[in-house]
Amino acid sequence: MYQENKATANGCDKILSGAKNGGALLALMEKTGYSMVQQNGQRKFGGPPPGWEGPPPPRGCEVFVGKIPRDMYEDELVPVFERVGKIYELRLMMEFSGKFIGVCVSLDNCRLFIGAIPKDKKKEEILKEMKKVTEGVVDVIVYPNATDKTKNRGFAFVEYESHRAAAMARRRLIPGTFQPWGHTIQVDWADPVKVVDEETMQRVKVLYVRNLMISTTEDKIKAEFNKFKPGVVERVKKLRDYAFVHFFHRDDAVAAMSVMNGKCIDGASIEVTLAKPVNKESSWKQHFNGQLSRSSENLLGFPNKDDGTQKSLGKPASLSVHLNGQHSRDPPEVERSTYTIFPGITLTPISMYSLKLCHFSSAVMHLDYFCYKNSLAPPEYCLYSTTDQDGKILLVYKVRISSIADDSQSYFMPEKLCTTVEDAKELAAQFTLLHL
Repeated sequence: MYQENKATANGCDKILSGAKNGGALLALMEKTGYSMVQQNGQRKFGGPPPGWEGPPPPRGCEVFVGKIPRDMYEDELVPVFERVGKIYELRLMMEFSGKFIGVCVSLDNCRLFIGAIPKDKKKEEILKEMKKVTEGVVDVIVYPNATDKTKNRGFAFVEYESHRAAAMARRRLIPGTFQPWGHTIQVDWADPVKVVDEETMQRVKVLYVRNLMISTTEDKIKAEFNKFKPGVVERVKKLRDYAFVHFFHRDDAVAAMSVMNGKCIDGASIEVTLAKPVNKESSWKQHFNGQLSRSSENLLGFPNKDDGTQKSLGKPASLSVHLNGQHSRDPPEVERSTYTIFPGITLTPISMYSLKLCHFSSAVMHLDYFCYKNSLAPPEYCLYSTTDQDGKILLVYKVRISSIADDSQSYFMPEKLCTTVEDAKELAAQFTLLHL
């Protein structure tokens, strides 16, 4: 870990004294006029550059460059990147892989996920606690429990004024070092907010309605949204405590959003926004981190790459809201292979629930993990069978989540039959995850 030291071309001995290419770095600083700072395991070059006027570049102007050779530093990197355009800031991390570099858009994430929060805590209490131990807190987002609106869901999102403030807060809130209300909390990056281009959003005529009561029906929602202008709602699709309201015309959707946001339906104050279009196939596959097998993809109804056909399993809900009981950024895919247990290796008992989503490759495990993280009862599987015209036995599982208050919404069963028990159980788990 480096102490923070600001350097100029005439005073950076503390930073560069241990660098074998210190002379080259000094020469670069003298040539460009940029300053250099070392802080928290990274070295910052510039930000802002000499003569810069106005605010920093907006979000979306940063790229992440990985796999940089260990012996390559700013004196070689800066000339390469300057070929593209003027550099505002370059931050060089202190761990490198020695392989070919990779470049992608940097996620300027300013939001953290905080899990394992006592469910009786209100937004104001959580905001006060986060401001007490971290800097740059802008807002706290807390969702009410689906079945008891007086409680939260056991997690919250904390919005910070900058990515750096969020990163520093994440370090500060490492589990075990900070225990608000006597609880060990979970801390991770929140999923980046999905950005949809303005042109696409201008065509949206579907509203996303959240914080509904579990007992509220689709007919009731349709009736409420038709009140301000009868006959404007095409259809409503409700999933647990949120719903999508489809309108015939965009103008009516926008007007309804303005009128209905904050209104009460069955005693619950609802939140209404324009729904963001998603690629349902890629969204689902993304949350399995590329670990779905070809057979699993076929069960789910994804296109067959060989023939271009697609089987339909219905309209899945966005899985990210739920599987991110951790609400973490997409974890790296875990290498799937076996290793020899050599004599002397220490094996430590561990709970599967302490792992991350990337360690599970099947929907059955994902569903069990999801239920645990969201304080639901473990899934119960009931096997059914039938026979086709040739006498072949076909199987299907019905899944029950007993802790869901509305019994009519506690059962999940796919509309497809399988020839093996394993496939039937996997399909049932996938179907349940898509419809929770």
